[in-house]
Amino acid sequence: MITRRALIVAPLVAGAVPRAALAQRLAAVAADSPDGEALVARLRVGGLVLFFRHADTGGENCDRSFVIGDRAGQRNISPAGRAQSAAIGARIAALGIPVEEPILAGPVFRARDTAEQAFGAARVVVTDSLLADDYAGGRLAWVLAEHRRLFGEVPPAGRNRVLVGHRTPAIQVVGDAVARRAFPEGAALVLAPTGGAFSLLGIIEFVPAPTGGFHGCG
Repeated sequence: MITRRALIVAPLVAGAVPRAALAQRLAAVAADSPDGEALVARLRVGGLVLFFRHADTGGENCDRSFVIGDRAGQRNISPAGRAQSAAIGARIAALGIPVEEPILAGPVFRARDTAEQAFGAARVVVTDSLLADDYAGGRLAWVLAEHRRLFGEVPPAGRNRVLVGHRTPAIQVVGDAVARRAFPEGAALVLAPTGGAFSLLGIIEFVPAPTGGFHGCG
C-alpha cells in the first residue's frame, strides 16, 4: 500500500489546485522502497503518466540566452546526468513498466537529451508543449494548458505516457506539493489521468541524481 505521505488522491482539474495539494508537500521515493514498489506495481498495470524532470545538471553553466536551439547558452545535463538518463531507461525496462510511444520531451536540450539518452532518439518526439517556463515567453499560458492536457489525457490501455520536461511548469500546474526540494532532477511525478483531470500518486526516483538533484542557478 502507498502511504499517505506519498499519495494525493484529490483530482486536479485544469486551472484549479485543491487545498490538500497546496497543504501537503511530498518527497521523492526510491523505486526499491516500499512506497516506490507500490508505485511500480501500479505502473506495470498501465494507464498512468510519468512526468520526468530532466536529469542531473550539476556543475553545468546556468541558462544565459534562453533561446531554443542554442546549446551553448543553455544549462545542459552533465556527463553524470547522461549516465543517469541511460540508467533510468534501463531500470524502467528491467522493472517491466510498459510505455506508450512516442515519448514526449521539451525542446530545451536538458529535457530532450534526457529523453533521448533514456529511451533512444528514435522513440522521442520533441514538443513545445513541454517547454521550460523561462523559454516560453508570451506562450506560458499555452504551455501550462498543454501540461494540464497531457497530464489529464488517458493513455492507451496497458501503457503509460512518458513526458520529460522541467520542474517549474509542473509546480505551476500541480501545486506546492511538488515544490521546493520535492522534485529532484531525474525524478518523475506519477499521475493518474481521468480525462481532463488527474491525481498525483507520488514522486519516484528510478535512479537518483548523483549530485543531489538541485542546481544552484537562479
